[in-house]
Amino acid sequence: MDVDDDRSVKAGMGEVMTEYGQVDALVTAAGWGLSGSVEDTAIPLAKAQLETNFWGTVRVVREVLPSMRRSGGGRIVLMGSIGGVLGLPFQAYYSASKFALEGFAEALAYEVQPFGISVTIVEPGNVRTGFTDSRRQAPSSAPYASANDSTLAVMENDERNGVDAGKVVEVVHRVLHARNPPRRVSVGKLDERFGPLAKRVLPYRLFERMARGSLGV
Repeated sequence: MDVDDDRSVKAGMGEVMTEYGQVDALVTAAGWGLSGSVEDTAIPLAKAQLETNFWGTVRVVREVLPSMRRSGGGRIVLMGSIGGVLGLPFQAYYSASKFALEGFAEALAYEVQPFGISVTIVEPGNVRTGFTDSRRQAPSSAPYASANDSTLAVMENDERNGVDAGKVVEVVHRVLHARNPPRRVSVGKLDERFGPLAKRVLPYRLFERMARGSLGV
């Protein structure tokens, strides 16, 4: 199904329901990346980023909820990102889409818990996948070009040297089979997983000074 299209999602879920009768678990992993400064990224391209990464998730979740409520439970796992906890420079709209998922997951969990439905958001750090090579890039104007290029080079190098995608699969598998699934779970290298904790406990100026180096700014 095309998660950007209401009719495609309804049709796809209709086929699943016809064949299986219900949905026990949903993992939303459709998404893509976008780089470029806030100023240089055209609004239609920025909207397209959120259309897939956020609204695509919303569409599919809405379609499975009736089945899960009727069957008395289910597991929903949303694929977030460390970029939904830490803002990524020159990937602001990607981060916005993943920050939105954080709030969506938290609010949804309150609503569906009475029906036995659990919601978990997985927050991967750098992972070796085709995501890196398929990232779309907005044109960079002179004021931002140098910083955009150097920052993106650092991030792409980190992604290509990130953990194997199988590590994320293992985490999702554990969540789907856990007696009490966590609300959030991170996966990645130790220093990346330390970042969200550091953001919560350190003064923001100190945290940002430390983050600049790792983000290539």
